[in-house]
Amino acid sequence: MKDASPQPVYLADYTPPPFLVDAVHLTFRLHPEKTRVLSRIEFRPTPGVPASRLFLHGENLHLIDAKIDGTAITPEITDEGLTTDAPDAPFTFEAEVEIDPAANTALEGLYLSNGMFCTQCEAEGFRKITYYPDRPDVMGVFTVRIEGDQPVMLSNGNPVARGDGWAEWHDPWPKPAYLFALVAGDLVAQSDRFTTRSGREVDLNIWVRPGDEDKCAFGMAALRKSMTWDEEVYGREYDLDIFNIVAVDDFNMGAMENKGLNIFNSSCVLSTSETATDDNFERIEAIIAHEYFHNWTGNRITCRDWFQLCLKEGLTVFRDAEFTADMRSAPVKRISDVIALRARQFREDAGPLAHPVRPESFIEINNFYTATVYEKGAELIGMLKRLVGDEGYARAVDLYFTRHDGQACTIEDWLAAFEDATGRDLAQFKRWYSEAGTPRLRVTESFNNSTYTLHFEQETPPTPGQPEKHPRVIPIAVGLLGPNGDEVVPTRVLEMTGTRQSFSFDGLAARPVPSILRDFSAPVIVERETTNAERAFLLAHDTDPFNKWEAGRALARETLLAMIRDGAAPDPAYLDAVHTMLRDDTLDPAFRALALGLPGEDELAQTLFGLGETPDPQAIWEAREALDITRADAMQGTLDALYAAHQVTAPYRPDPDQAGARALANAVLGLITRRDGGARALAQYDAADNMTLQLAALGCLLRAGKGADVSDAFYRQWRHDRLVLDKWFGLQILSADPAEAAETAARLTEHPDFTLRNPNRFRAVLGALAAVPAGFHHASGRGYRLMADMLIALDPLNPQTAARMCAAFETWRRYDPARQEMIRTQIDRILAAPGASRDTIEMLGRIRDG
Repeated sequence: MKDASPQPVYLADYTPPPFLVDAVHLTFRLHPEKTRVLSRIEFRPTPGVPASRLFLHGENLHLIDAKIDGTAITPEITDEGLTTDAPDAPFTFEAEVEIDPAANTALEGLYLSNGMFCTQCEAEGFRKITYYPDRPDVMGVFTVRIEGDQPVMLSNGNPVARGDGWAEWHDPWPKPAYLFALVAGDLVAQSDRFTTRSGREVDLNIWVRPGDEDKCAFGMAALRKSMTWDEEVYGREYDLDIFNIVAVDDFNMGAMENKGLNIFNSSCVLSTSETATDDNFERIEAIIAHEYFHNWTGNRITCRDWFQLCLKEGLTVFRDAEFTADMRSAPVKRISDVIALRARQFREDAGPLAHPVRPESFIEINNFYTATVYEKGAELIGMLKRLVGDEGYARAVDLYFTRHDGQACTIEDWLAAFEDATGRDLAQFKRWYSEAGTPRLRVTESFNNSTYTLHFEQETPPTPGQPEKHPRVIPIAVGLLGPNGDEVVPTRVLEMTGTRQSFSFDGLAARPVPSILRDFSAPVIVERETTNAERAFLLAHDTDPFNKWEAGRALARETLLAMIRDGAAPDPAYLDAVHTMLRDDTLDPAFRALALGLPGEDELAQTLFGLGETPDPQAIWEAREALDITRADAMQGTLDALYAAHQVTAPYRPDPDQAGARALANAVLGLITRRDGGARALAQYDAADNMTLQLAALGCLLRAGKGADVSDAFYRQWRHDRLVLDKWFGLQILSADPAEAAETAARLTEHPDFTLRNPNRFRAVLGALAAVPAGFHHASGRGYRLMADMLIALDPLNPQTAARMCAAFETWRRYDPARQEMIRTQIDRILAAPGASRDTIEMLGRIRDG
């Protein structure tokens, strides 16, 4: 267990490593409880850095012996690592340690997953394997020998030798320790080959447990698409002779980009039409692309230190979003990303966990794998591209790759490539990386003598540790529509740099209707007085798909706010507008499915809180329920026709066309069930030949109170498929009446198939509870108590997952004093638990005190 009261690490305190690594030779003698790790590391002093004693990170290691240049040494050992004197010339350090993979429930370092040896070293897991300078700016060439009785033994790079009970691997590309990987176990592979544009033949393998072989085909196709796309769009070619993916059941993250040996959470790679939904397929495709793209943006060029995490993650999220937009529907992808950004990152920015895209300090780096680093980091890349244009972006990225290949870099290096390639000064843009918070963009307008003027004012609210904010560069994509709906001014990107700024459009015959922040051109909140009539106009006529969707979303939000505050009836303008949109067959079915969705409970709570009101989770839930019932009644004939028109009769394919049709049919089915009590849903369930239709129908039946028997049948059908069971666990809570959500979750934690040791299963239950605000924040406090009970139980086993789940409490200050007191009591109870990890202590401390 790590020290519960460590000191923060600060970006400003960065110093180069005193020693660099040229080569690393590792030998693993695998044993479940007593694995021996022999290391031989070739060091040299860092030029220009003052001489220092050698410090190597190490945690939970039993040192057998250590040598420098063949001479035994007796180093100083602490809980953090090893310290010894070192020569002032190149030298070789050797050590032998013993570790216990079977006892490693934290899933960091080397651990066991269902009898399979597996590693996870990002961010600081390698120090649990052997003594090493475990920091990303120390890069070396690794050669690995694995000894054991496992039939398959994998590591980074290319295979160089193999015999009875051993295998050797060599990675010719220098890498930091966080990219090291080892997997050994009883595995089978689906294999393929890929020919790069320069003619290199690459062996491709997806390794799975026996019995999962039929779930690899889609993942392999996605990998091949990713390799082709990166060559065509970014000019990046794969650089090894083999690329391996391994599916692992027990994994804290979605996947990991280890050089040549990507390790995936099973849920992010395994799929068949019977077991995976359309959303699962799209997510698998995106994550495979993301981890593959890291080969250049993360591996060949890595981070100097963990404060630069957004350099690899934000850039790679942006790249995988581009990939998905090209493979599927670009507008639907953009809308989906913004929905996720607002739900997770805007919430983060508005609360005690707010931090810059590049933080200034941290206690536990695992706590900064956040939506701000990933999703907001990606938005910053998108803004850069808008500001410099497609050609400027391509030149800058090529320069970055050429200049920094094989290096550990900083945000400054990234921005310097853009400045040098385009001639732009990005000093002000850099504030996006250093200042937390979501800017508010207030908009007013005027129209005089054929000139229309938009007046903008930007303000970013204070965030923890940053009370004062400065103006940022904000690219604002704007188009103007005439009174008849025609576009009179096509999209123009306005570049705002000051606190207040105005932009004029001349030669207009009539006052236009503005379409502001098209394609969500910057991660800001637009504040502008408008009417539901104007929103309905934009929903009907805007040529920008994002703002067309945004207009409908705003209409729904205003309708719901009136219902929550005043008990008002649903606005007829909204009902008419959404009805018209649904009947427009020129619109993509996937777009219509998104446009039919309502703002989430958490989004509405944050909106009310931002307006100075105290949200009532139960009232929010009741308003959404009432609006759904009204919509079902008002659009009955249209819903029936749409449902019939979007039945897919062709053999199942997870492609955009079929997935869009199923998305719209399932969205419509949810409203139909409000009217028929589940008759149509039951028919769909009985006829379903794929998980997308089966799971959607089960959700409708559960919400209608008619799904108990069907749920039991679903469990019996799928009880031997761990990934489908995760869906079953979560759906029961997500579909429950809020008054019963906590009790349902508590009951499921007692189910024989529930386990604390599998992060997917824990998130399926407790993550689902946190995603039902009216249930989690039920006035009884049952949700808070259950979450605290389970986090106290999980924290000693898996601090990383426990700490991330603590975010369920981050919005506690929104609510009434009684709920605040109950939440604070549970936070204090978790913090007072014996052996609370520093991961959890940091997270809850920030939530409670921020």
